[in-house]
Amino acid sequence: MQFQPLPSLQRPLLEKFYKTHRSGMRARGEAQMWVAKDREIVAALCLTPVETGHWLTGVFVAPDQRGQGIGVALIEAAIGAIDGPVWLFCDPDLRVFYQRCGFTEAGELPRELADRLARYQQSKPLLALARA
Repeated sequence: MQFQPLPSLQRPLLEKFYKTHRSGMRARGEAQMWVAKDREIVAALCLTPVETGHWLTGVFVAPDQRGQGIGVALIEAAIGAIDGPVWLFCDPDLRVFYQRCGFTEAGELPRELADRLARYQQSKPLLALARA
């Protein structure tokens, strides 16, 4: 299994991966994309720069690959390659998964993320987590 950044020119491969699995995830334009590959993409995530850190989005592991530690390993590889804190928003049901990755409830968010979270929480329950 390889964990690596995905070059911007290969963004269509990531979009195809998300679409194939009927995921609502998308790769934002300025995001650094990371994938786990075993002949083909089996997991992905995006890291978008914000203020002094990064916003983690688009974390998705192919359903037939879940429960093998691929998501945790991909997050570790991606976060290990950057500096600064990382924030994410997640469904409360995913709290335990992200805690295994070293995330805790975010005490304070950068203004950009705080505003975005407030908008998102109007339509669904989300937690803000952080990892220093």
